[in-house]
This record gives sequence, C-alpha cells and structure tokens, in this order.
Amino acid sequence: MLNNARVRGLIAGVVEPPARGLLKLGLSPDAVTITGMVGGSVAVLICFPTGHLILGVVLFAVFTCADVLDGTMARISGRSGPWGNFLDATCDRVSDGAIFAGLALYGMGANQPWTVGGALAALVAGQVVSYAKARAEAVGATANVGIAERAERNIVALLAALLTGLSVPYVLPIAMWGLAAVSVVTVIQRVHHVHRQLRA
Repeated sequence: MLNNARVRGLIAGVVEPPARGLLKLGLSPDAVTITGMVGGSVAVLICFPTGHLILGVVLFAVFTCADVLDGTMARISGRSGPWGNFLDATCDRVSDGAIFAGLALYGMGANQPWTVGGALAALVAGQVVSYAKARAEAVGATANVGIAERAERNIVALLAALLTGLSVPYVLPIAMWGLAAVSVVTVIQRVHHVHRQLRA
C-alpha cells in the first residue's frame, strides 16, 4: 500500500524542501542513509530492552525520516543509482532487525515468552520477504507483491510497541505472531509470483 506511486509522490512533495536544505549544507544522501540507520537502530536496541517503548518508537520515527530524505536527495543531486539502492536496502535490513531484536529483548526482560517467540519469528520471516524480492530481481524477475511489505510490518510493530508502552495488554505478542503469519503468506505470494514469471 505504501509503495503506491501516488503515495510516494505525495511524500516526495513534502520532503523535497528539507532534502534540498540538507544538500545545501553539504550532506550527502549516503551520510543521511547511514545516520538514519545507526540512530534508529541504536535507539530501539537501547530503549526497548530497558522498557522505554514509547521513547524508542518516537526516536526511531525521527530517524526514519532519513529513509525518506535520502532518496529525494539522491534524485535532486543526480546521484541516484545502483550504489544508493544497495546501501539503502542494506541499511533497511539492519533497521528492521534492530526493531524486532529490541522487542525480543524486551520480551525476555518482561518475562513474556510469547513476545520473544513472536518477535523472532517475525524477524526471520520478514528478512525472508526482503530476500525473496532481492533474489527475484537477481534472476530477472520482480516480486513487488504481498500483503506485508517492509513499511507495513514496521508500522504494525512500532504501533504495537507504542500501545504496550501505554499499558495496553497482550497487543505485542498478538502483533508479533500476526506479523510472522502474514510475512510467511507474503513469502509464498512472492515465490508463486516469481515462479509464474520464470516459467513464462
């Protein structure tokens, strides 16, 4: 849903002014990408295990702005290309892993084994979703299908963390296992989609 071209166009219109401002300051798209990844990952890996879920979500959301800005900066400056795509995708995997690892560590500290298991299952399944897309592109196919893409998975995980921080019970383990399930479905959808393309 969030990969819809119309949605991306609206987002680009909002972030273009600050992107131009960062370029005028001499910052490169790569620097913004790496800063966002490091800042967001460190925030959730420190805040989530120590029980500061709301603070972790807020900080991660702030650093996630870099994930939108870097692509716009690259486009404006004419630096879009394979390297930027590779760096962005690699940093995304690190950020995704940090979210679910942080939630698993929170579950361990809070003595919530269902949260731990769900977070680890969602982490593994989510990484396979991304890997399936990368491998599809490597063999000349596309895999931009599925009900649980990266943005949606992270939004659900962070929203569940926020609600847990607001003392809403049971939402975190339910969200984690739900994400694991829809991620598995997404992997199956992508495998089927690529299989049809390559057989054709």
